Amino acid sequence: MKTRLSVNVNKIALIRNARGSNYPDLVKICKDIESYGSEGITVHPRPDERHITYADIPLLKKITKTEFNIEGNPRPKKFMDMVLKNMPHQCTLVPDSADAITSDSGWNTIKHESFLKETISELQSNGIRVSIFCDPEAKFIEGAKKVGADRIEFYTGPYALSYNKNRAIAIKPYADAAIIANKLDIGINAGHDLNLHNLRYFQENIPNLLEVSIGHALVVDSLYYGMQNTVQMYLHCLTNNN
Repeated sequence: MKTRLSVNVNKIALIRNARGSNYPDLVKICKDIESYGSEGITVHPRPDERHITYADIPLLKKITKTEFNIEGNPRPKKFMDMVLKNMPHQCTLVPDSADAITSDSGWNTIKHESFLKETISELQSNGIRVSIFCDPEAKFIEGAKKVGADRIEFYTGPYALSYNKNRAIAIKPYADAAIIANKLDIGINAGHDLNLHNLRYFQENIPNLLEVSIGHALVVDSLYYGMQNTVQMYLHCLTNNN
């Protein structure tokens, strides 16, 4: 099974917004990223619209030829209205606070069971696949299955942080959690701080990893290697070795 690469373009939008103009042109870059081999485009609009704006969403949905994935916290009605209006292939639910710099934890699927079940049902009834951000703990994965999520997205920040110290220890909770997810027949995505250094090892040790969403590291690497070469380097990391 091949692991798909979805490129998160938030940081590109952040650069654009810094000068108050349409440079770089986000739509053109997304078209180019797909032409370089990316198998998806991910966006994560935040309440302050500091990178991806709500106005970007319909433009990107219109031109995306692969898979369009919108991430975000579904609690603001504005977010859910936007998702339902634009109908992405996948919506990834993330429990971010309004002032979060970046995502830093998964859902407590037990505490928020009722809310998640209702939200997921609404999205799925409109033909949208739902993934929920999840820490690699059995109880939360079992909870994700219970609320009806199609997939979980492993929050891989702790893995990336510990990788250089001891990669075998860093990967173990994710590998164990992946076994549980596979037994429950819930799909596995992953994202956060995955990069050219740690991605291949993660992919090799997570059976049936369907998709990774990578933005910050990929954009930083493109400063050195160029965007086309960088996308292809990440795709090479995801060569199926299982």
